[in-house]
This record gives sequence, C-alpha cells and structure tokens, in this order.
Amino acid sequence: GLRGEQISLFARMGAVCDVYDAITSDRPYKKGWGVAHSIREMASWKGHFDEAVFQSFVKTVGIYPIGTLVRLESGRLGVVVEQSDQSLLKPRVKVFMSARTGKIFAAQIIDLGCPADPDAIVKIELPGDWGLEEVDTLWAGTPG
Repeated sequence: GLRGEQISLFARMGAVCDVYDAITSDRPYKKGWGVAHSIREMASWKGHFDEAVFQSFVKTVGIYPIGTLVRLESGRLGVVVEQSDQSLLKPRVKVFMSARTGKIFAAQIIDLGCPADPDAIVKIELPGDWGLEEVDTLWAGTPG
C-alpha cells in the first residue's frame, strides 16, 4: 500500500477528519466520545495519521471547539468563543451562568490564558442539562 507522501495531502486530511467524525458521533450501538477524549486518543495512535496534518487539525478545531459549553473551576458556566494561540487548554470563554445556583448573570468574556484570571475549564457540559437548547445564541455577536 501507499505510505507517507505517496498519499495525497487531501487523503491524509480526510483520514483525520473521518476518524474524528466517526469517534465523536453517536451511533445506534454506542455513544460518541467527547471532543477532549477523542483528541487525546487520536494523539496516542502514533503513526496512524500524518503528524503535521493532525497537529493542524487540533490547532484548528481546538480541544474545546467554539460553541462548547464548559464549567470553570470558579463554578461559572460559559461558552468557548475563541481559541488561544498560546494554549489549546485556555480559550476565551463567555461566562454567563452560575453552575452552583443556575442563575444567569450579565455575560462577560474572559481569557483563560491571562494570568490575571487564573480560572480553568474542569468539564464540558451538555447544554440540554442546563435548559440551554440554543447555545449558539449565547456566543453569537462576540467582539472580534
């Protein structure tokens, strides 16, 4: 079979996307894996993917893709609105709700990569568990 550069760039890109889609999608026989777990697992499959293509994919999608609802150490819930150039683990997040009380407050965007805000993501949440079916509207219109 073909190896390395003998395989077209588009086919190498397609391999990464196809596997990611397969393992993150719910199937009748199994629930899809979460984003962070999927990226970790794929990273552990050395030699399965073109390393440069895989790294570009991870940098583009991020461990916490834009629109992901996350819980922070501070007990706040927020939606990822932008990836960080410095760390895939520290995106910009629009916080808007207390996970402790369930109360919504005035949204603010925080940069988890900023030393002045030492908060961190502890968990990916499901919007439906919080009555937030339209999570897309929560991160729409964020400042550029």
